[in-house]
Amino acid sequence: MTTNTPKKTVTAATADTSAVEDQTAGAVTVLGPPLRPGQTAELVAFAHHLRIDGTEIKPGETAHVAPEYARQLRNSGYLARTRG
Repeated sequence: MTTNTPKKTVTAATADTSAVEDQTAGAVTVLGPPLRPGQTAELVAFAHHLRIDGTEIKPGETAHVAPEYARQLRNSGYLARTRG
C-alpha cells in the first residue's frame, strides 16, 4: 500500500549575512553553558586542571565563561581567587 504525500516547499527567510557577521565579529568564545540574553562573559583564571566541552584547561590559564557558571566554578574551588 502506498501513501501519496504532497511535497512541501520550505522557503528560508533571507537574512542579511553582513549583519550577522558584524554581531559575531567582537564575540568571544564562551566555555561551558551559553550566555543568556543580556549577559556578558566573565574572564576567569583557573586554579586547577579542568576539561570543559572537550577543552583542556591547565592551572593559570584564563577563559571566558557565563557569570552563573563562573559562580559555580568559584564555589567548587576551580577558579583562582583574585584580590581587588
